[in-house]
Amino acid sequence: MESFIQAFILGLVQGITEFLPISSTAHLIIFRDILGWGQNWPKESIDAIQFGSVIAVIIYFWKDLQTIFSGAYAALMAKDWQREEWKIFLGIGIGAIPALLGGLIFKILKVDLESPMMIAIVAIVMAILLGLAEKFGQRKRGFDELEIKDGIIVGLGQMIALFPGASRSGSTMTTALFMGLERQTAARFSFLLGLPTLTIATLVQAKDVAVQADIFAPLVVGIISTFIFSYLSIAWLLRFLQRNTNWVFVWYRLAFGVMILALIGGNLFKSGN
Repeated sequence: MESFIQAFILGLVQGITEFLPISSTAHLIIFRDILGWGQNWPKESIDAIQFGSVIAVIIYFWKDLQTIFSGAYAALMAKDWQREEWKIFLGIGIGAIPALLGGLIFKILKVDLESPMMIAIVAIVMAILLGLAEKFGQRKRGFDELEIKDGIIVGLGQMIALFPGASRSGSTMTTALFMGLERQTAARFSFLLGLPTLTIATLVQAKDVAVQADIFAPLVVGIISTFIFSYLSIAWLLRFLQRNTNWVFVWYRLAFGVMILALIGGNLFKSGN
């Protein structure tokens, strides 16, 4: 029963933080380590429960995805390379490549970036970058003005999310704001751009852990919990950004990074990783 409760709680944390620009991976790792759940929930298992976030994006943006795919197909048949859906489709496809290649390299080299100190530093640096993007971004372009280059550049920005503490949505939203996209457009494009990367990365991790009989059932609970809170998080953030800025997330990230540094100084992280 304890593993099911842990799975539900981790799914809640993952769901709430995945689409806010505050880093779900960092929160899961820090939350897990403070509570000493590392032995039951290694990073592969934590990554696997993100599949609930994938499902949430697909369901929430189902109509958008249908429009993009059908429009891209029509553009391909008519060889209309200026069609809006084609540009978005190609931008998302190309934009996913850098992060996928980077993730593959990290996996092959077995790069370990789970250090609380690394997370704290990255969280603070990304808070500063998000603040600069919020202050200096033009925020003039809407979703219908997206270009292929937006996908490429925002996709390159997504590579920063390979470092826990950066946030996939945070790195892509920050890059999109620097490129002059409106806040809500930046968030919406961030979710769609991150879908291929999140899906592939999650399926790879899920494949590695789902075969373990003792973790399968709790993993399902974690995925369901993640889906519910991810869906609610997406809906809330898009409404929030219609009338508000990202400064609350800037200050939160700064406080989060400083809190981690304080916990490190107080030696409050439990062993068990």
